[in-house]
Amino acid sequence: MSTLAAEAPTKTMLEIEGLTLHYGHSQILNGVDLKAAKGEVTCVMGTNGVGKTSLMKAITGAHPRSGGRMVLDGEELPVLPSHILAQKGVAYVPQGREIFPLLTVRENMETAFACLPKSDHVIPDHIYELFPILKEFLHRRGGDLSGGQQQQLAIARALITRPKLLILDEPTEGIQPNIIQQIGRVIELLRDQGEMAIVLVEQYFDFAYTLADRFTVLRRGSVMLEGRKGDHARETILAGVSV
Repeated sequence: MSTLAAEAPTKTMLEIEGLTLHYGHSQILNGVDLKAAKGEVTCVMGTNGVGKTSLMKAITGAHPRSGGRMVLDGEELPVLPSHILAQKGVAYVPQGREIFPLLTVRENMETAFACLPKSDHVIPDHIYELFPILKEFLHRRGGDLSGGQQQQLAIARALITRPKLLILDEPTEGIQPNIIQQIGRVIELLRDQGEMAIVLVEQYFDFAYTLADRFTVLRRGSVMLEGRKGDHARETILAGVSV
């Protein structure tokens, strides 16, 4: 086991050290470090184009990292494909949601079963408690839902996999205010249950600041500011995000 894995606190679910990522000959991420603990929300922020979504893709295996180390729940992981990371407990709600428009709400949620043993191929009742509209729309096609309803469906699908690490990439983008509030309450509830670590990529500063326990602010593919919420003044974090 690596020194990183051995020294990681037991509460730490995800630890990234020195992560680099390339698209062709272009280096997008430059030695990024990131921590996410169970029962906490780690918010990744920065202006458009600084590498936030690229970092999420590297963590989830959607784009293989070029270098650096990744420890999940005490296990140091090599570069792995997305479906293996999903089986290990990494759930990703991507920007744009990526629901299947021609499948029903139920069928969309059931696609999460691919990460689970057959004995767990059931949609838990708590999914409908979190998102009551999904039970009402079970037989409606995903493409017929509003943006906010699709976002709820995407989060529900991720939660069905029973993740250790839940990654939410811009969950408020294009969503009506009442649904943003509901999603915020769901994130708070999941955090307070203490069963998973949550990484939130978010441009809506007030939403992120309210929820976050820890911040990592990126600039030009590198970490320019990080720490717990109380380590930096609100104005300092906002200024870093705005640069």
